[in-house]
Amino acid sequence: MDELREKGLAPLRGILVFSVLTTTLHYAHNVIRAADYPQIEGIGVGTAQVLVVLAYVVFTVFGVLGYRDYLRGRYWRALAFLMVYSLTGLASAGHFLVGVPQIPAFWFATIFTDAAAALALWAFVTWAASRLNRVPGAVATSR
Repeated sequence: MDELREKGLAPLRGILVFSVLTTTLHYAHNVIRAADYPQIEGIGVGTAQVLVVLAYVVFTVFGVLGYRDYLRGRYWRALAFLMVYSLTGLASAGHFLVGVPQIPAFWFATIFTDAAAALALWAFVTWAASRLNRVPGAVATSR
């Protein structure tokens, strides 16, 4: 799958850099200013902070594993890890399930940049999976 390495590695790196940057900013703000975000009934601010840190670490590990396996040519495994990692960006949109965060515009925007990073990763995974599913030498026939 030379095409995945040649055409896919640079876009994947770009998406991952963007994703790590935006999620690190958002999750860090989420921890530091947890009280500014809508609270889930029954979960204290301290508990929420710990859960955010744990989620960030777990999701990021999946991203690292996905990137590592992509470099090693283990493409299907890499794509599975990368899809799990994409949840780090989609989870940010979960704030709206509880309420609208009352935070400064820059930090509010990171909710959307996280989601954009996740969608970009989905697009990349879809592209890569479509390349993996191609049958070499197949000729289309018409009836």
